[in-house]
Amino acid sequence: MTGTGAGRGPAVRVLVVEDDPVAADAHALYVGRVPGFTAVGVVHSLAEATRVLERTRVDLLLLDLGLPDGHGLRFARGLRAAGHPVDVIVVTSARDLAVVRESVSLGVVQYVLKPFAFPTLRERLLRYAEFRSTAGEAAGQDDVDRALAALRTPLPAELPKGLSAPTLERVAALLRSTPEGLTAAGAAEAAGISRITARRYLEHLVDTGRADRTPRYGQVGRPELHYRWLAAAAGSVSKV
Repeated sequence: MTGTGAGRGPAVRVLVVEDDPVAADAHALYVGRVPGFTAVGVVHSLAEATRVLERTRVDLLLLDLGLPDGHGLRFARGLRAAGHPVDVIVVTSARDLAVVRESVSLGVVQYVLKPFAFPTLRERLLRYAEFRSTAGEAAGQDDVDRALAALRTPLPAELPKGLSAPTLERVAALLRSTPEGLTAAGAAEAAGISRITARRYLEHLVDTGRADRTPRYGQVGRPELHYRWLAAAAGSVSKV
């Protein structure tokens, strides 16, 4: 199975490690549809994965955790201990946050919950490609932050109808840079959009756990809603 390069160097070579044959083939098909990536193989056990890694250059594993001959994270730990340079994206139905933390400690670059649709995996792969393309020496903290932020996923794969990613990014950036918070009117003026539009984007950020809203009472009239970026969201958000 092959994919197409993005025109900026060789394609990222991906090995799919998944015990469900139907899911494995679907994941490999998804990989092949993302520019800059190619699926070099599909295996259904850790033993098969080991054999492929011994004889084939692989840049990235799409690694399930519950495999018939062992746990995927133990396999990843062994690769790290052996100094193997392959990167890992975990693809699993395991929702235990302790497993997520362990994955992070092993340098897993993404953690994708099954089941998922193609746009979800495409988003993760493209962010990984952005991270992988960073090179050279950082001029400062901002460069380091941008490189790490490339791996984080700020948005659901699909936005609600009528919302656009660029505008959402603009509103979110304004909110992040205003610790005291913004009203819909303030966000609208700063972003160059209508107040109604600004409120829709701010409410979306609240609904997805990236911001909160609190009423502030003035001397007269109804309370005005102020929206504030949640610091807890910073670890999972890059451009949004």
